[in-house]
Amino acid sequence: MVLTTTSIRESEESLHCTFASRYVQEPLPKFKIPKKSMPKEAAFQIVNDELMLDGNPRLNLASFVSTWMEPECDKLIMSSINKNYVDMDEYPVTTELQAPVGDDETAVGVGTVGSSEAIMLAGLAFKRKWQAKRKAEGKPFDMPNIVTGANVQVCWEKFARYFEVELKEVKLKEGYYVMDPAKAVEMVDENTICVAAILGSTLTGEFEDVKLLNELLTKKNEETGWDTPIHVDAASGGFIAPFLWPDLEWDFRLPLVKSINVSGHKYGLVYAGVGWVIWRSKEDLPDELVFHINYLGSDQPTFTLNFSKGSYQIIAQYYQLIRLGFEGYKGVMENCVANAKVLTEGITKMGRFDIVSKDVGVPVVAFSLRDSSKYTVFEVSEHLRRFGWIVPAYTMPPDAEHIAVLRVVIREDFSHSLAERLVSDIEKILTELDTQPSPLATKAVRVTAEEVRNDKGDGLHQFHMDTVETQKDIIKHWRKIAGKKTRGVC
Repeated sequence: MVLTTTSIRESEESLHCTFASRYVQEPLPKFKIPKKSMPKEAAFQIVNDELMLDGNPRLNLASFVSTWMEPECDKLIMSSINKNYVDMDEYPVTTELQAPVGDDETAVGVGTVGSSEAIMLAGLAFKRKWQAKRKAEGKPFDMPNIVTGANVQVCWEKFARYFEVELKEVKLKEGYYVMDPAKAVEMVDENTICVAAILGSTLTGEFEDVKLLNELLTKKNEETGWDTPIHVDAASGGFIAPFLWPDLEWDFRLPLVKSINVSGHKYGLVYAGVGWVIWRSKEDLPDELVFHINYLGSDQPTFTLNFSKGSYQIIAQYYQLIRLGFEGYKGVMENCVANAKVLTEGITKMGRFDIVSKDVGVPVVAFSLRDSSKYTVFEVSEHLRRFGWIVPAYTMPPDAEHIAVLRVVIREDFSHSLAERLVSDIEKILTELDTQPSPLATKAVRVTAEEVRNDKGDGLHQFHMDTVETQKDIIKHWRKIAGKKTRGVC
């Protein structure tokens, strides 16, 4: 017979609620693992209480990533959360859900943890193909470059730096915040491994003109004898364009498009952690990049940057595809665009902002202040947090750094009523800011004095405020506060 002894202290703690125990009297461990254990109820309560200080994901209008799924899918996720995606032999059904390919299909692809990994893999494929061709021709292969717009998400900069590829960026300009196809093609040379086009700019949601890029690049390839391809970063737009603008040519209908990435966790309507990259054919994915392993039970090809990861994202994506179908996805995207229009109209009626986003593109509403002399978009963003909204403010990339905007991402769970409430809250903030001087704007404004003499010869001072210089100084001040500029907030 086994006897278990329980101290009075432990017995009392099991009877008391967490808030009556000693665990809430001690600081939360931050830098070292605690020496002793604690009851599961206490651990849950403490962590849960800490998380209350996070923002509400549904009101995080900075992110493109899905923050809501149906309860039925939540159940599927929890039931498969302990399945390792890489164990294909142990979980063959999950493996089949990922990539059922018909006999007449030539495309190949792989699931990733998001578009960042997908872009790394696509970039590697382009680099290796370019190097192999250069080696066969007896030409140097140590100076690869990639051409993009300055509006690309930061993952493209990561790819270039991590894998030693020069990043050649087409600069932006005021009023035109996507890559100019003509300028991009001008930058292409014999060392260009590909040109990356964005279907849904992170900054404004606008689609880049992939069809025009294909036409211009085809002409240059014919003139030079090169075969520079195109990659389409459709992280946000890949699940939108097919349902709203099916006649828009941006995909494999264009001959030079060799690979496409898309984020399932954005407008694929799945929680964070799933993306996809697809190649036009097996010939576009070098065999040397694909590894084969057999120590998990059978021969398994793998082309990823990581190894183990959860299976639930794949299962959740499959659920959404069969649950919604084409009709459902189309309906969701139409609602997003309609609610973006509601927000755009409400902001426009204020007469305080200029809308910089476009009607055709990802349902994003980006807008800049017409007058930043009293307060800035950064202050508006900060004040919106009081109402629970997380709306980012940021500056445009080169050469449009003097333009600062607010951006609202319209996701599936952002309703018509929420759009109206956001407009109302912005109006309240502007009214409040109008009635009080802004210390930040006052400090940042550059005022120049010009001495002007009138007919009587009296010395008068006329003060001029240059709006552009004011905006630049304000932005400079905010960058000092925020540190280094981040790009492609998502």
